[in-house]
Amino acid sequence: MSTGPFIETIITEDPTLRNQSLDDLAEGLNTEELLQVTEELEKFRLSSKNLYHTVRALFFLYALYRFHLPRLENCQPDAQTPFLAVTHLRERRFEEAIQCLNETQKRQGPSAPIASGLAASYHGLAFKKLSDQVRRSVQSAKGNQWMFRVGHPHLPHSNGEDPCPNGSLP
Repeated sequence: MSTGPFIETIITEDPTLRNQSLDDLAEGLNTEELLQVTEELEKFRLSSKNLYHTVRALFFLYALYRFHLPRLENCQPDAQTPFLAVTHLRERRFEEAIQCLNETQKRQGPSAPIASGLAASYHGLAFKKLSDQVRRSVQSAKGNQWMFRVGHPHLPHSNGEDPCPNGSLP
């Protein structure tokens, strides 16, 4: 499988390549080339089973949409951002926001408001993926299960019995 320099930077074991600056990789790309890179990174992050690769691709997408795309000459300074995308973003439904904003960008062309929404969505999704992994890791340790119990600490948990058969707490 042939990969571009952005994906190669994510997956390589060589620290010289892995630690390249994103600015250096994106330098000299025009709008069309940058949008092609974002499409490749989007497909890569959706297909990757490796959390590190997925999160790194998300942060690359964040940086490209936040810092690189809005500066290009073909990027419209103003455009309509779909209300549905804003709603998804505010409700932390990042995947849905990304899908909505990508569809809008395909119809309208690149614009600063859409790029800003995509940057916020990719940024939020990257941290959500990391926090989900931390939560799973913490929950899997037997000694940490007490942190995820809900209810009164002196009541039996989920055994199906009435914790207060005579109406008073133990």
